[in-house]
Amino acid sequence: MSDTTQSAGWRLKLSAVALGVSIFAVLWFAAAALGTKYGLWGWQFGLGKMTIGWGPIIAFGSAGLAVIALIIGFIKSPRTQPVILALGALLIGLMLVFRLVGFGAQAASLPPIHDIQTDWSDPVRFSEALLAQRKSDDAMNPVEDAPVIPQAPGIEERWPGMGGRLVSEVQEEAESERTVDGETVPPAYDRPIEPLYFDQSPGEVASYALSIAEDRGWDIFTRPETGEDVEQTMIEATATTGWFGFKDDIAVRIRAVEGATRVDMRSISRVGLSDLGANARRVSAFMDELADRADGRREP
Repeated sequence: MSDTTQSAGWRLKLSAVALGVSIFAVLWFAAAALGTKYGLWGWQFGLGKMTIGWGPIIAFGSAGLAVIALIIGFIKSPRTQPVILALGALLIGLMLVFRLVGFGAQAASLPPIHDIQTDWSDPVRFSEALLAQRKSDDAMNPVEDAPVIPQAPGIEERWPGMGGRLVSEVQEEAESERTVDGETVPPAYDRPIEPLYFDQSPGEVASYALSIAEDRGWDIFTRPETGEDVEQTMIEATATTGWFGFKDDIAVRIRAVEGATRVDMRSISRVGLSDLGANARRVSAFMDELADRADGRREP
């Protein structure tokens, strides 16, 4: 070891410890997600305890230790090695902090719903077979025609006034700008979740829809009929998230309506209250791609 490195003494060791803690924090969040995905523990522990409960303490602690190491590293020469290690630790710690802050802001800005569809007045219904699969996989969220946000103390604290409301009403509010207490509130979702209409037959549109679902890596549960004489058909599939392995079930209903083919879609999470907008993004992205491929429109 050189004299320069030796003279950095405990300041260099502190910076190294700070870097080690920040790397541990990254591994902590990765373990929380992947452990949940591969069944080492339940999502309540991986997401609830490890990520939401202990995660902020670990992330802010690693960033705070890095700040201390950086300040001490600047006190006297040699500064190069302690400062470089402390800067690396701080960058990692801040990355985690910003991700957590962004996650919290996103959760607060989105409604506490996990079931999205294009038309609540005529709900898309899943097959008995898929409902049985959900039950066997211990899905906690029921599939209902008119679901209601549960009334619970935790929900009222985070989303005042939401408990007991119809999901359909809350989704409609999230799709458009509104005024609350004299202030304009922007829509939580990019645009309304609406059905699509096509000139092609239901069977032809189903072919396009199935291709998109397969391209997205969804597990196809029910394959649609694609013949020219098909008047109504359905695609059922399950999408699995990359990190935590959460499963969301999807149904795409394709049918002939008044001289056109109408496509409706539903996406519902198996667990959790708020989906952080995942189902709305999934439906919007799928419908946009289907409209582009098959020349769809928003009106009959």
